[in-house]
Amino acid sequence: MKKFSIIIFFLISNINVFACLNGEHYILKNQSILYQDREDKLPFGHDFYIEAFNDNISELDSLYKKTKDLDYLSDKGLILILQKKYDEAIKLYEFIEKTEPNRYSTASNLGTIYELIGDNQKALLWINKSIEINPKSHEGSEWLHVKILEAKIKGDKFYTGEFLLGVNFGIEEKPNSNLSRYELSNLGSSLYYQLNERISFINPKDPIIAVLLFELGNIQLLKDDFTSAYDIYLKAQEYGYHSETIEARLAFIKNRKDTAKSPSITDNSNLFFFLIAIALIATIVAILIFAKKRRT
Repeated sequence: MKKFSIIIFFLISNINVFACLNGEHYILKNQSILYQDREDKLPFGHDFYIEAFNDNISELDSLYKKTKDLDYLSDKGLILILQKKYDEAIKLYEFIEKTEPNRYSTASNLGTIYELIGDNQKALLWINKSIEINPKSHEGSEWLHVKILEAKIKGDKFYTGEFLLGVNFGIEEKPNSNLSRYELSNLGSSLYYQLNERISFINPKDPIIAVLLFELGNIQLLKDDFTSAYDIYLKAQEYGYHSETIEARLAFIKNRKDTAKSPSITDNSNLFFFLIAIALIATIVAILIFAKKRRT
């Protein structure tokens, strides 16, 4: 029975451990995890394993010297970007480009660096090149990255949902749209992906992130996901989005009587693993009872 109790404790105590490993993650060439995301409809940005950065750089350097595999250097460049060592990262990717031209990761990461240092023209050049190399990258959402860079180049008058996304959800207390459910979901997926990337690097306040969050909230509200829409609207305000429309939509959500929290993916995952644990426990109990009867 002592062994049985230990098994039950192990299964119950690990339910949440299994359930939290649902978000996107990035594994470096040396098999270390660079980041692990939360599974949520609100983009939080990547949760980077910052404490491992220096060790990973040393190991990636060592492995490149042994193998001459440029993937190790490319991943080192990612960490340099996260450490804000932009000049060093640019030199590294320029070396990679000369050694092996037209790698997607080189073009994409140089685009990111140049945007972070404010050179949007060069950023747009490299991001367009990355799309030519791999049109399906970032789950096909890089078209939005291009629109963001174009807006930055043109000026803040273009920081609108109409320019960035080609949509206008109106100014009523509930947004309206002619887009199908499928089209809304696709647009929402691109928005979420790009926002999750940008929030990883850019803290509040930022006008483009603010607008994009507002539009993501509109999409969730159009899908009647009141809880997610409310949380996203608040995040939009945190990033600097303020208007009578967002206040009206927050009030609209608050005033609804049926705003009970809809089960999130994380909630469903917890329930799923809990049920598995219960089933395993029941199976073990049945086996033990059967064994005891056989002995008697």
